[in-house]
Amino acid sequence: MEITRRRLLSALSAAGLLAVIPTLPASAAAAAADTARLLDNTVAVFAGTTESNARPETAAKLAAIDRTARTNLKSMDDAGEGELFAGLTLGTDDANLNTAFKRLYEIALATRTPGSLSDLHGNTAVQHRVIDGLVWLHERYYGDQSKGYYGNWFNWEIGISQHVSKTLALLVDEVRTYRPALITTYIASMDAYLRNGTDGDVNLDSRFHTGANLADITTNRILQGALLGAGGEARIRKALTDQLTVFVTIDPYRLNHGVTDGYYADGSFIQHASVAYTGSYGKGLLTRVVQTLKILDGTGFAHGEELVPTVQRWVRDGFAPLIFEGWMMEIVKGRAVSRPDGGYTDVAVVVEAVVDLSSLSAGAEATALKSYVKHIRSTSRAALDPTGFVSPVSIVRYADIIGDASVPPADLNPASRSVAFNAMDKTVHRRPGYAFALARSSDRISKYEYMSGENLMPWFQGDGAYYLYLSGQDQTQAYGVDYFTTVSPYGLAGVTAPVEHRGTIPELYGKPYYDNPGHPLNFTSSSESQNKYVYFPRGTNPYSGGAVLGAYGAAGAVQSSDVAFQDRALLPDDFVVYRNATATKSWFLLDDEIVVLAAGVGDGAGRAVTTTVDARTAAPDDQVSVTGELRDGRPWTGAGTADLRWLRYTNATLRTCVGYVFLDTPKVRVALDKVTRSRRVVRTANPDTPVTRTVLGVTVDRAAGARPVSLAYALVPNAGEAGLRTYRGGQPLKVLANTVRLQAVAHAGLGLTAANSFTAGRHEAAGLHIDGPASVLVRRERRGPTTVAVSDPTMDRDRISVLLRGRPLRAVRADEGVRVSRAHGGTRIDVDTHHAYGRSFTVTLRD
Repeated sequence: MEITRRRLLSALSAAGLLAVIPTLPASAAAAAADTARLLDNTVAVFAGTTESNARPETAAKLAAIDRTARTNLKSMDDAGEGELFAGLTLGTDDANLNTAFKRLYEIALATRTPGSLSDLHGNTAVQHRVIDGLVWLHERYYGDQSKGYYGNWFNWEIGISQHVSKTLALLVDEVRTYRPALITTYIASMDAYLRNGTDGDVNLDSRFHTGANLADITTNRILQGALLGAGGEARIRKALTDQLTVFVTIDPYRLNHGVTDGYYADGSFIQHASVAYTGSYGKGLLTRVVQTLKILDGTGFAHGEELVPTVQRWVRDGFAPLIFEGWMMEIVKGRAVSRPDGGYTDVAVVVEAVVDLSSLSAGAEATALKSYVKHIRSTSRAALDPTGFVSPVSIVRYADIIGDASVPPADLNPASRSVAFNAMDKTVHRRPGYAFALARSSDRISKYEYMSGENLMPWFQGDGAYYLYLSGQDQTQAYGVDYFTTVSPYGLAGVTAPVEHRGTIPELYGKPYYDNPGHPLNFTSSSESQNKYVYFPRGTNPYSGGAVLGAYGAAGAVQSSDVAFQDRALLPDDFVVYRNATATKSWFLLDDEIVVLAAGVGDGAGRAVTTTVDARTAAPDDQVSVTGELRDGRPWTGAGTADLRWLRYTNATLRTCVGYVFLDTPKVRVALDKVTRSRRVVRTANPDTPVTRTVLGVTVDRAAGARPVSLAYALVPNAGEAGLRTYRGGQPLKVLANTVRLQAVAHAGLGLTAANSFTAGRHEAAGLHIDGPASVLVRRERRGPTTVAVSDPTMDRDRISVLLRGRPLRAVRADEGVRVSRAHGGTRIDVDTHHAYGRSFTVTLRD
């Protein structure tokens, strides 16, 4: 049974403990047994079991564990005066200190990995070296809290504690014999470094103790409680009580502790208060809670089975739509888009969590999860290497799933699906053959995330940037770090940007953040002002959202400058702000087409503006061609600027193609360039590796001082030339309206009318009347029902009214909050959108 928010909050306020946590242990002996079981489970999670490690599938993992430990021991052997590991300078770099603790954990892991043929397994001398290393680090660099806590707060409150807690859990018996005071010494220090907490414990009101970060902190504290033995039971129960708050679905209108981080009803996941983050922090949270369920299994500290359905829903509604043929979509990765590890690596982490979740599930849910694991493996263009899994036990479970002929591969998504993640301003549209992912932003959700020298040129990633993933393609050749390296940040697919040069944060300020602690806004590396204006600024317009009707969708957004430009008078004189171009945009998501309308495309400052229809990359040796047709019927090929009716990009090497139909668009510039840049241009920590790609750019240019213009075009994935020629004379697509007030299209073949209205007042298009801002889809099936979907993209309206012109219709099925009545000239639909947070309301009508 899933824990409802009401039940969870009621439990917290009434008793301070959740219903899933037993009030008291059966006895002191039972509590001791539970604590021992928890530690044993922890060792099994990270080191495996005798049974799992005897399986041939774990051999490569065991070898990797052994190899890493030997490398670290060699570094200890080679260490010079004042070093624990050779060349790892300590005392001023918190990342190096974190690395030192991580290396000790990796050595300890090898000594507790059963089934290993290595002489490290069970080697007491090596374990003593690890324990002595912990003592050495504590005495010199960690124990004195007045000298610690420099650099990144994460390392002090989460990273180091994670490595220390796991190391002590692995070596607990030997530590109790060899250095019995070390456990309490370290726990006291870890508590002291929890500075964003309260009295050395979690603070649920702290912006640092939310979502994935909270799951990490509380998992650490669960292990610490187990290490304390009988005296640690209260710590375990308190940590579990805190961690269980992450299972609560975020209600933006009734926030708990003011926290917006976590999973929303529509499957969205947010971290850092406003960043769409399923593909990075979201997968971290998924991993941590599944690990927690595994280490609690059979202990009696919690009824974990009650939490499993919630995690299953995260996978089904939060992750599965965002994974295409084994690739995690770029729109939910924040600054991680600039890292060399791509979407396939991200998904491998999710797969391990799903594998383990299936073992905690039963019946049809377990089978569905196993089928999904098989589906990812069968559709991914990169081989999934389970050696990268954290747990040898997970490797065995994965092998058993793959080898089980009774489990068929099956996606958790239907083949055709449109998903509005309106709580995080993202949209995903899937069809056999492709997936389309759209990144929007608003005054609720950040335009991008930059931090710590990662994602150096992010400025337009939330301004309608989109990604068209083609089936069968290795997505590392299309997107990932090399897309952002070789494609201009001003020319990302879907983006309208002013023609100007923007400086990266290190270029502007000489360091990875803006530093001005003396200013009233107190700019320091992790201050709220830094977050608001530098790391993940929000937009300044509330309109961003859309409706879903069955497998079809509509999305709209009004482009804005970010909050720094809005608040420029409050900011220091040396703080650099940028003004954005203007555009009102809609995306209508159909079967064969994604239709894009843009109105008011221009610039209030009179600058030149570019709008990128698409940007695609290919390997430099791929056979790439561009063909098309001018509006006068003459053929077109190659690069240049022309009045085009349609265009087709083909990569013959990869057997992929995309068509572009220009419904109502000024002249288009086509570029096909070889671009070479270093991956370091997008992330300071990336290796200085040059990357060369052939980059297609399809762009509409507006000169400086030009009046705002409207654009209308369609992306047609996997299109042939014959099919592109059929888009003529408003068939099958017709643009009904394209202004800053109303954008609407009709598709004759689908019987579909889709509209986004952006302003107050009455809006009309093809017999559809809309009152005020809204997103509306209407489908009239021949000899069948009429279905309507309505949503509020502003998240602010209490009611939306829609009038369908024509004969009166009656409701045969309607969502709660939808009322249908006869009106002069047609059928009136009133929708109660109060506190719906962008949710779509649907109604089915008949004569």
